[in-house]
Amino acid sequence: MSAIWILLALLAGVIVTQWISRMLGGRIALPLIQIAAGAVIGHATNFGVRLEPELFFVLFLPPLLYLDGWRVPKKDLQANVASILSLAFGLVFFTVLGIGLLLHLMVPAMPLAVCFALAAVLSPTDVVAATAMAANVPIPRRMLRILEGEALFNDASGLVCLRIAVAAVLTGTFPFWPSLGNLVWAAAGGIAVGLALSFAVSVVKFWIVARLGEDTSTQILISLLTPYATYLVAEAIGCSAVLAAVAAGMTMSWIEVSGRAQALTRIRRDAVWETLQFALNGAIFLLLGEQLPDVMSRVSSGAAESGHPGLGWLALYILVVTVALAALRFAWVWLSIAISLWRHPDPTGRHTRPNWRLVTAMSTAGVRGAITLAGALSLPFVLPDGTPFPSRDLVILIAAGVILVSLVVANLSLPELLNGVDAPPEPHHDAQERAARIETAKAAIAALARAGEAKDSGNGAYLAAVAEVADYYRHRLAQLQPEATMPAADTLDTHQEEALHILALQAERTAIAKLARGHRISTDLAQKLLRETDLSEAAFRAASEG
Repeated sequence: MSAIWILLALLAGVIVTQWISRMLGGRIALPLIQIAAGAVIGHATNFGVRLEPELFFVLFLPPLLYLDGWRVPKKDLQANVASILSLAFGLVFFTVLGIGLLLHLMVPAMPLAVCFALAAVLSPTDVVAATAMAANVPIPRRMLRILEGEALFNDASGLVCLRIAVAAVLTGTFPFWPSLGNLVWAAAGGIAVGLALSFAVSVVKFWIVARLGEDTSTQILISLLTPYATYLVAEAIGCSAVLAAVAAGMTMSWIEVSGRAQALTRIRRDAVWETLQFALNGAIFLLLGEQLPDVMSRVSSGAAESGHPGLGWLALYILVVTVALAALRFAWVWLSIAISLWRHPDPTGRHTRPNWRLVTAMSTAGVRGAITLAGALSLPFVLPDGTPFPSRDLVILIAAGVILVSLVVANLSLPELLNGVDAPPEPHHDAQERAARIETAKAAIAALARAGEAKDSGNGAYLAAVAEVADYYRHRLAQLQPEATMPAADTLDTHQEEALHILALQAERTAIAKLARGHRISTDLAQKLLRETDLSEAAFRAASEG
């Protein structure tokens, strides 16, 4: 089947599976529906998509990681940085060691280095799958942010472990210190590339816009190309392309808080990215399902490689590995929370215990996705001497099985585990948001006052328009501050009022940028307020042009 037909079929499948999910009322998670639909397509048609791991990583990962880095609440990441890094790096290495040894005990026919390679493939959770599985489940905010942050960063550590294990299989040696150095370089270099390239793109973009003006379509295209450029540059110099894309997204979100782009550009860009995210997420799971018939065709060879022919043994391996992954995750999370609670007792001085339901939910919510299957498929076919890569089919089968079982378990268990759970209270930022809104309203009133002073005092219509728009902001202040007053306004010219509203919104945007740069409000709140000003400005501009 030609590439264009494959693309059209994937997009149609994304739409249809979304409709099916809505018809089912969200009782079955959308990824499971899409995997099932993909399996039906792969079994009943000659769709015949060969999942090339390198191409898959380059096509799908950069924009999705970039967007997640852009949108993930930075304040929540900072507040939970210890937990996120513990899961993204500590738990990954713990899992690779534990699952690798368990696999070698269960399947002695599988070489130890290959066991560690499979464990590395299974160790990272999938940010796309984790977010999609949580879409219709009332997960506590802090837990969701930890899961998202973990999945953003653990791909890098897992893929580095996979590279080291594959090198050990190919060479027969395991150079510890060079491997540790490669890990440090991959992480630090990837972050540095993401930061540097995103800043460079922004500087060039703002320089050109200042001289030639801003074109919305061009700005959107730049935002789409940036994650791919960052990913490919990092990959070319041997750094973590995953961390580079995430770092670029986080940096760009901070740069964009300045509000220097046009409101229309940001609104249209958000719409484009929403559509792209929806399409790519769905296509990933459809492709994952489409690979299943081909994966199942490997059952005989995979069973033979294990030394225990038969589908029952394969099912047992998958079940044991899935349970072991959850158990290791449970133990790590429980211990981490217990240490935190011991170091920070409640106000009465008592040391409380971790909530077992929340810990269990954290364990089952760590689902695996298409990244895991792509990692398994990326294993080489042959060794340097020309002999087949040992147990390759078995690795792919176990990886695919763990993906499906983890998704099904999460879909069935999370609603029950989190139903009525006493979650820790979430921090409220109402005071910060109220203070920010007061500050932006005052900035708008000051800008209107300057506009009124600069205009000829004899222009009564213009001054009336200034008074009316200022009255709107004083009304907002009266709601936020009881001491604010609302003077009456005269009759005004509508077009002048709209232009002054836009002027005031631009002043609001400048005030928001100052608050964010001064760390007086979070980046997430700044983006929320900017979004409101963008929508208001677009409405006033449309009314003015009409």
